[in-house]
Amino acid sequence: MLNDNATLVIGSGNYLTAPTGTDIPVDLLAPVSPWEPVGHTSLEEIFSITSEGGEATVIGSLQNKSLRTKYSARTETMALILQQFDKAGLKLYYGSNAPELPNGLIGVPADPIPTTCAFLAVFVDGENHFAFYAPKAEIYRSDDVSFGDTESLAGLPLGVKPMTHGANNWTYAITPLGSAPATGATAGTPGVFTPAGSIAPHDLADLDLITADPETAWTTGQHVVLGDGASAHWDGLDWATGTAA
Repeated sequence: MLNDNATLVIGSGNYLTAPTGTDIPVDLLAPVSPWEPVGHTSLEEIFSITSEGGEATVIGSLQNKSLRTKYSARTETMALILQQFDKAGLKLYYGSNAPELPNGLIGVPADPIPTTCAFLAVFVDGENHFAFYAPKAEIYRSDDVSFGDTESLAGLPLGVKPMTHGANNWTYAITPLGSAPATGATAGTPGVFTPAGSIAPHDLADLDLITADPETAWTTGQHVVLGDGASAHWDGLDWATGTAA
């Protein structure tokens, strides 16, 4: 099925980190603490993902020499160019254990340790937004530094390796584009918007076209979470802010 709303042309974007295990922000366009931007990044080399492994091995039997195929584990690395040479940026590149010297300099450690944290990349295309989220990742230099000219911003090439966190059977998640707006909301603590996978209304004003389920006043504690992170509930006549009392 053709879905024009599922195409992507990147207009702007941002990369953020937070303590390992931090949930993805409710509002990807306005992440709040503990999420923090990594800083300015390259406009020309925006983002890339490379992988290693995944080699196929054909396994056979005496009767069928190509019975099935087994694939080795695959590891992926996200790459970006950081263009901010402050202390935080230098530690992402040189290692989380890069020491801050008494004279204010940043030392380059002999045995660098990658920065381990949650990672989020958000790309904006008009009203659409698209994101990569890893609850746990290692960030470290992906290439050598090279200052090539005097007319463009210098950069620190960073590699982000998503890792399995806790009991997850996945390393990172991607937000799909082209989902339809929600048409209904079912009460709960919190409730859910319907149909499943639909886009939540951004704020209270956008709830005007949403049908509440049930249509009677929601009971104490019931609410839904909007795209801007606020809560709302159905009072039996109209949508109201906060949770039902």
